[in-house]
Amino acid sequence: MARETDLSGYLIAPDPGAARLTRRVIGHDEGGAEVTASVVEERPLTIWLNGQEIVTAMTIGDYPEHLALGFLANQRMLAPDETVTAIDFDEEVEAVVVRTDRPTNHEDKLARRTRTSGCAVGTTFGDMMEGLEGLTLPALAVRTSDLYALSHTINRTPSLYLEAGAIHGTVLCQGARPLVYMEDVGRHNAVDKVAGWMRATGTTGADKTLYTTGRLTSEMVIKCALMGIPALASRSGFTAWGVEIAQSVGLTLIGRLKGRRFTCLSGDDRLVRDADLSAVADEPKGAGRKGAA
Repeated sequence: MARETDLSGYLIAPDPGAARLTRRVIGHDEGGAEVTASVVEERPLTIWLNGQEIVTAMTIGDYPEHLALGFLANQRMLAPDETVTAIDFDEEVEAVVVRTDRPTNHEDKLARRTRTSGCAVGTTFGDMMEGLEGLTLPALAVRTSDLYALSHTINRTPSLYLEAGAIHGTVLCQGARPLVYMEDVGRHNAVDKVAGWMRATGTTGADKTLYTTGRLTSEMVIKCALMGIPALASRSGFTAWGVEIAQSVGLTLIGRLKGRRFTCLSGDDRLVRDADLSAVADEPKGAGRKGAA
């Protein structure tokens, strides 16, 4: 029986039935019987800033304007006070052009870019690290009852992951309410889409939590911090550098969130343990969303 989830609280929710996001492919199972599988599409998206080509990323193709805007903001190629005058997406050539009110030139940054451990294309890293200098996130009280409610809702929301797998999700949340749920083949793309939506709508991160299905790596922690979001949670685990950065900027970092279990490696003093654990359904060890690593 299909699981039903109330999606009325979402501002943006996944649309697993959307055209162009998946394709039906015929194959065979372990016994040789013919099967039909739904597989996620990948397509290149080239991001331009004014007259300069910045990067070509492999993406599922939805919300290209948000992806471009969030990528440029998280790479510190758009200053917080910089005015974006236009964002144009050309579907035929698979390109997005972001235009600003003043000239930009990032040749030096692009020449010294460093790949990260993110899946798919990966992103540049050095300028993101520079953006953390002197940054301290607001001290947000995180209620464990909200964490359990978010986990329950998000993992039951119809999504491309449940339809086809091979994809990551990132969800912007406020309290117990998931607001914006983005998916992509790379977790960095999914979080950049959220960042782009936040910038386009003028949404601030001080009272928000970011939920991701992927590992809590240095890249994910840095992007969350640059977005001004003081709490980051995942079903998956941590990297040591991700934990170190979270501790340095005051980010609450919660991993291995499955059933009633979780591990907090940064910001435990900001957790409010208000949940009645006897009322929270646990998961057997080893159960959960496959592919969330």
